[in-house]
Amino acid sequence: MAATGPGRSVVFGVDALGENDEALKWAADEAHRRRLPLRMIHVVQPSPRSMRTLGVAFQQDQVRVGRRQLHLAGRFARRRHPKLEVSAEIQEGMPGPLLVRASREAAFVVLGSRSLSRIEELLSGYSVTVPVSAQAACPVVVVPRKDGELDDPPHLVVGVDGSPCSAVAFAAALELAQDHGATVRALWVWQRPRLARIDEEATLDELRRTLAETTAGPRADHPDVAVTCEVVSGHPVRELADASRRALAVVIGRRGSGGFTGMRLGSVPRGLLHDASCPVVTVPDPGDRT
Repeated sequence: MAATGPGRSVVFGVDALGENDEALKWAADEAHRRRLPLRMIHVVQPSPRSMRTLGVAFQQDQVRVGRRQLHLAGRFARRRHPKLEVSAEIQEGMPGPLLVRASREAAFVVLGSRSLSRIEELLSGYSVTVPVSAQAACPVVVVPRKDGELDDPPHLVVGVDGSPCSAVAFAAALELAQDHGATVRALWVWQRPRLARIDEEATLDELRRTLAETTAGPRADHPDVAVTCEVVSGHPVRELADASRRALAVVIGRRGSGGFTGMRLGSVPRGLLHDASCPVVTVPDPGDRT
């Protein structure tokens, strides 16, 4: 796929604690596939004023580590794709906001997952996967460290729930699948109300009809991509995480139909960032503004 506009790139956040080779592979491969530059960014946090001289020395050490990590990442990317245009930069500030800013001119932001617990994710100043996935202006790909086995041919899983954001995610999944020569498994997960009396089979049949209708138009735009549509009953995070095993990626909208107004990241994509077995692609709602 050709570049979609001037100044576009694939942004890769370089971690000071060591490279996630799988995340770097994804970023380099996607940049090569789309004929886009790979823009690598390492962020050093500003020194606390209270630390004075010690803080300056600490920051200088951060910069040295960052330069080395950028050098190693750049060498890896160029060996993988010798003609790939690669740039490297160190920025000072908080990682999340700086990567969100970079996303405004990016086709993708790619991050490695540290597999932090939910509490660590909340408290760590270096945590970027949740805030960047929640606020980036472009799709964000969070790649786990482990290299799981993939089905052959490869397939993508996409969560669909009838919301406008899930429609955008489905379109993005079709485009990714076409670029990767993969199939798409569209999954609508229905969570049965605990107290209400409901005809489950009739409800599932209606959801199947809705799923077929809402995916028909985008599927017509990508006739070469094979798509299967399924409706299952269960917890969305658990079902999508189970479906992510052996998948190339799981694609999800930033907010679903059950999200609260004003929420930047729904509970399902947040849960998948921790539980999925494959890269998680979080797609923003076109109505979001960073």
